[in-house]
Amino acid sequence: MKKLRVGEIQSRVIGIYEGKRKGPLFICVGGMHGNEPAGVLAIREVLKMLEVEPLGNPTFRYAGQFVGLIGNMAALTAQSRFINKDLNRQFQRENILRLKSGAHREYAVEDREMLALLQEINRLVAKYRPEKIVFMDIHTTTVSGGIFAIVPEDEEAIRIACSLHVPIVRGMLEGIQGTTLHFFNKEHYGMNITSFALEAGQHQDPFAVNIAISGIIATMRAIGAVKPHDVEGLHDRVLKEYSRNLPRMTRLAYVYRITEDDQFRMYPGYLNFHRVVKGEILGINKDGPVTAPVSGYILMPLYQKQGEDGFFIIQQTENTCVQYERQVDVSSEMENRA
Repeated sequence: MKKLRVGEIQSRVIGIYEGKRKGPLFICVGGMHGNEPAGVLAIREVLKMLEVEPLGNPTFRYAGQFVGLIGNMAALTAQSRFINKDLNRQFQRENILRLKSGAHREYAVEDREMLALLQEINRLVAKYRPEKIVFMDIHTTTVSGGIFAIVPEDEEAIRIACSLHVPIVRGMLEGIQGTTLHFFNKEHYGMNITSFALEAGQHQDPFAVNIAISGIIATMRAIGAVKPHDVEGLHDRVLKEYSRNLPRMTRLAYVYRITEDDQFRMYPGYLNFHRVVKGEILGINKDGPVTAPVSGYILMPLYQKQGEDGFFIIQQTENTCVQYERQVDVSSEMENRA
């Protein structure tokens, strides 16, 4: 498969588009892991689309400000998941305060990347002074098999994710620590902020860019930045197609954490949403076979050298998206009539 490349990286800010009407500050981050270029490429395309949309659609009005940022510039340049440590495990309040205080001998690459990203976001917030912030972190996975959204236990985040028509994973923040979703929330950031992550497909699948584009635009509709009639049905069809026959709502049941000393090797053939049964042998480590402690669907099996999680197992739960999907359909119908 041909590798997706982002080209020369000159700035953390991919671009900014500001509407004539005040609205939410929509911050979209790609490249939090350097081997996941699809998010960056998608953000670039969306910015181009926003610039040309008024030319063919004179009634188009964007409410708010859309900002595209690169998470880990150094790792993206190196086309590696990270340089020293996983950036998306460093967003812990104590860690950030420690780094800002200078109570350390030297910065790791990801320390500098995180502080620079936070500084840029704080600058943007101070300048635009929004009443509401929406933070979207775009990722891809080692394997294919399905796309999905990861949400905190926040009603607004769940509502937005439901409007994307993709499978939703809840409870993930209990299984891992220090992600952007742990930090960019009302409790830790002190503002009206909603965050969620979109896993848009396999790392080097060119169509992951299209999925990410559709996810960004569907989010713009969900937060009121664009009107429903300005969003092409193509974007909903893309998201629905890649979510077909997948569980709508799930919750994390188990995560297998690893270290380099474990010498873990995932057995081949597993994809996202691959059904597994309790006791099934999924891989091997230095002590012998690694089995599934519960039945469910496997998620993000590790088939790359870097990573702290061998695999996740999720289980299907009741679909609570129905009420939100009805709201989207009714809103779209009313807009089309108008």
